[in-house]
Amino acid sequence: MLVHNKSIPCENFIFDDDVYGYTSVIEYKLTCKNAYFIATSNALFMVGVMIGSIVFGELSDRYGRKLTFFISLVMQLVFGVIAAFSPEYWTFTIARVIVGASTSGVFLVAYVIGLEMVGPSKRPIAGTVSQMFFSLGYMLTAVFALYISDWRTLQFALTIPGVFFLCYWWFIPESARWLISKNKMIEAKQLIQIAAKSNKVTISDETLNSLLASTEEKHKTKDPNEKSPSVLDIFKHSNLRKRALIIFFDWFANNITYYGLSWNTNNLGGNPYLNFVISGAVEIPAYTFLILTLNRWGRKKIMCGCMIVAGLALILTMAVPRSQQWLVVTLAMIGKLAITASYGAVYIFSTEQFPTVIRNAGLGAGSTCARLGSIIAPYINLMREKLSPQENFLKYNYTSCPIGIESEIFELRFTFIGGVLSLVLPETLNKRLPETIEEGEAFGKEIGEIGITKEDEVLNSVKTDKLKTLPNNIENNENTDAESKLLANGTT
Repeated sequence: MLVHNKSIPCENFIFDDDVYGYTSVIEYKLTCKNAYFIATSNALFMVGVMIGSIVFGELSDRYGRKLTFFISLVMQLVFGVIAAFSPEYWTFTIARVIVGASTSGVFLVAYVIGLEMVGPSKRPIAGTVSQMFFSLGYMLTAVFALYISDWRTLQFALTIPGVFFLCYWWFIPESARWLISKNKMIEAKQLIQIAAKSNKVTISDETLNSLLASTEEKHKTKDPNEKSPSVLDIFKHSNLRKRALIIFFDWFANNITYYGLSWNTNNLGGNPYLNFVISGAVEIPAYTFLILTLNRWGRKKIMCGCMIVAGLALILTMAVPRSQQWLVVTLAMIGKLAITASYGAVYIFSTEQFPTVIRNAGLGAGSTCARLGSIIAPYINLMREKLSPQENFLKYNYTSCPIGIESEIFELRFTFIGGVLSLVLPETLNKRLPETIEEGEAFGKEIGEIGITKEDEVLNSVKTDKLKTLPNNIENNENTDAESKLLANGTT
């Protein structure tokens, strides 16, 4: 503390628990010279999220989506409870690292399962609805915190609902796409038949076998000694490498802007819990916008356009006088809405860019790049506090955003660059997803005058050949073939 303009060490502490209740900061006395432990704990949590993105992404591509999801869920439950009853700081922090890692496994794997369960026309709905539930959880956190004042009880209350998701084991099937990519055709056919029955579509075994014949033949001719693909294979192919680097940068740009605005809610004035809820609530219109437009305008236009709009909104906040606080808040929320839409689009867009054999690993690698800014952010916040302790004590607290309204230029630079670079990526709207590394490398290459790639021509010719050999015993098949029916009803 300061006494006669001199800094002297604190001997005793008096904490105000009227607003936030009894927190871990109070219990572990993370203030003054120990304040950097707050930043360390938050940064290590994001390290866990980053590690989980890599590890669980790779595991799900090798051992299956379903098994990886439930391993992550059990880890999240166990270490969430350990964090709630941790006796000291380091046990709490290490438990949070593992919770962060398992959170990546639960969300990212569930996200991929959702997208792989449906056909191309339903992917935007599946992806954005998943994001909406993230926003609902975001808002519910503030509601829980408002009514639960003790941090240990709050941690336990936020963890224990995961027990109910264990029953998903009996309801959620393995991804049929993953089974096909691993040549587990019998299980894949069973799942497709179940999905077809659920969608009131009848498809004979002969028709299904003909649709999967080319994939099955590829597996038969495959060298058994050949290594399974990994995310590192992305960088061995020029087209995949170029697309992956742009996608990874988009993840970073969206993350730094999204969390910059999300963590700035304490600076909006008024009730911090209400501000937190509002910050989450503006995401719902953003995801609704995605549902209505992604299948009409395409993934690339939406993502690039929203990144540019978010950047412009942040530019305008710098031109508004600080006396017009309502206008600053409005522009900030427009920026939050736009970057949320962009963040939702990048999930779907990047997922569709990678082939099935490394799709989850590619999504995990993108999420890893996004977490780099989140790891650095807590230390930037701490530096701000140290540079101007008196002013910032009144204006900020340790949970406020280190990259908020005051650093629009920093965010804008990455947002605009990412939006412009993404214009060279191929559109994925209504495209057949690549399955193998070779298909992923060919995806989007050599775009002709009318925007049709050679890959599209090959796929179209294959579909035309299949149409000639399809039987006529498919019910409810007005103006469509068996493959289109399966795609439209979400069985591939």
